[in-house]
Amino acid sequence: MEKKFHLHLVSDSTGETLNAMANAALAQFENVDVQIHSYALVRSEHQLSRALDHIAMAPGLVFFTLANPTLNQRLVMRCADVGADCIDVLEQPLNVLGKFLGKSESHKVGRQHQVDQRYLDRIETLNFAIAHDDGQSLEGLAQAEVILTGASRTSKTPTCVYLAIRGIRAANVPLVPGMPPPPTLLDAKALVVGLWVSPDRLVQVRRNRLSTMGETRSTDYVDLDQVRSEVAATRLLFDNQGWPTIDVTRRSIEETAAQVINLLSDRKALASQKDGA
Repeated sequence: MEKKFHLHLVSDSTGETLNAMANAALAQFENVDVQIHSYALVRSEHQLSRALDHIAMAPGLVFFTLANPTLNQRLVMRCADVGADCIDVLEQPLNVLGKFLGKSESHKVGRQHQVDQRYLDRIETLNFAIAHDDGQSLEGLAQAEVILTGASRTSKTPTCVYLAIRGIRAANVPLVPGMPPPPTLLDAKALVVGLWVSPDRLVQVRRNRLSTMGETRSTDYVDLDQVRSEVAATRLLFDNQGWPTIDVTRRSIEETAAQVINLLSDRKALASQKDGA
């Protein structure tokens, strides 16, 4: 029988940092049975005791982020007693940052989740993405940093939402077969990125979409020859406009967004060089 491993994540905040780090690391290991136990908002002795009791029942590896030094030390000592390896995932980054900045850490809990201007800005970018989704409010494209365009079902909307969470004002405009692109898209000053998918994959995605809507009739929307022509037309437009393109056939939303962010960074760096010239 395959061995089961227990990974405990103890955080005094929402646990998002720990979970993201743990899942990213675990993705590198195949054919392992890992059960993740998450304990969020651990800010008191009582809450820590509850987490420690669970750890004692299923010892394994413990990743934690506890700003309170007393709780931190108690967790480390108790884990040593039950034979569980215990790692403060922020200890080394904080030490290095402290030396670099010449300052000591504040030990304040959940500061990264406080409502500050950056948080409010991200809410604004989310509102922007929603208001400019699927070709809505075309007159507002002038305020966008990034515009994603492409055929239907090429991951434009979820990628825009992900970019918005990263603080980027993103809009998306669909390209409809037989209809010219809106002039505001063709004249946009923002970074326009064309997304495309292989015709076979696009037909599959569209069929799944229609199936969830209870639609079973065959249409040009899922006809392979028509979809091939549609994809070819969008890619020709991208080339004619000189827009960078991303093949999202085998990409996750995160990977697509990361490439868009890289394109935006390159564009800003080039603009800075021209301004400094």
